[in-house]
Amino acid sequence: MTGRTTLRVLLAAGGTGGHLFPAEALAGELLSRGTSVELATDSRGRGFSGGLAKIPVHRISAGGIAGKGLVHRWMNVCRLFWGFQQALWLVTRTRPDCVVGFGGYASLPTVLAAQCLGRPTILHEQNAVMGRANRFLMNRARLVALAFNETRHAEKVEISRRRHVGNPVRASVIAVGTRAYVAPDSGSQFHLFVMGGSQGARAFANLVPEAIKAMAEPLRARLMIAQQCRAEDLQETSTIYRSMGIEAELKPFFDDVSRRLEKAHLVISRAGASSVAELAAAARPAILVPLPGSIDDHQVANANAFERAGGGWVIAQAEGAARLSEKLSQLMASPEMLARAANLAMSAGRTDAAARLADAVSELSPTKAIAKSLEILV
Repeated sequence: MTGRTTLRVLLAAGGTGGHLFPAEALAGELLSRGTSVELATDSRGRGFSGGLAKIPVHRISAGGIAGKGLVHRWMNVCRLFWGFQQALWLVTRTRPDCVVGFGGYASLPTVLAAQCLGRPTILHEQNAVMGRANRFLMNRARLVALAFNETRHAEKVEISRRRHVGNPVRASVIAVGTRAYVAPDSGSQFHLFVMGGSQGARAFANLVPEAIKAMAEPLRARLMIAQQCRAEDLQETSTIYRSMGIEAELKPFFDDVSRRLEKAHLVISRAGASSVAELAAAARPAILVPLPGSIDDHQVANANAFERAGGGWVIAQAEGAARLSEKLSQLMASPEMLARAANLAMSAGRTDAAARLADAVSELSPTKAIAKSLEILV
């Protein structure tokens, strides 16, 4: 690091939106500060946008172990071991001042390699339950940054090494929350946005149309639906909506989520960390349907935190279409409930999370370390 003043940061994140979106937000913030940023991810990482599209990307072998059969576990242990060897070379060659891991098995080889080589590491935990990879790595991390003030298992880290920063959210989504939510008038069009990962799309393709079918006709006639839907379910789901006379736009992936959120009067979503953070930042009321059987039930914890803040309502998938239909009907008839939830939703997250996490990273810069040493001497 001698003779170098530019901070070098290596981000480690898996190829799913839940890990990449906060990494993207942090990358954008760091780049705006003149920081050199690179990304280590697994083979799933594709189609990067925002800050991630502007930085070097390194592929590291990885594989999940939890919930797998014996053969798959062994194969993925081998992938993780090979990824660790790759990461050792990457960290040695790039010499980052800090490695920031965003959890998940794909971050493990890179963060562990950095810790073994004596490089400072920061872990960011997006969920209300600390993930297993972060729990494995947290004892040697310089800092554990938390999205939720109350995070299960975080209490095992001394308070001096943990900090509540929130979950970094893309700037385009934050911009939605700066504009006032307008509740729909009784009888006017009602925009419903249904979003979720691949597993959410699979379940919602059946659950949501069944719930809407059970609603009273005057309510159904008001609906304008945008719904994430797997390619193999598009035709069948579209046919169901047409049979009810409902205008629905169905896509496997929406690349304009911020625009959809801005139009939405209500969102139905899984309760992944990034989804909850974006709903909070955009100040949009939501019905959250946690993914059943998610590891350590982290989606239930995320959803309950959002509900406690007043931003939405939690419905278990097992409660079925009847319960969802009942809640939808109640909310469409109660614009004041929607407006109140929209006002409270933002308190479930932090719009300055990317800046706060970037501040934590910057504290590890060589110049900051020298400045702190001089302060101690004085």
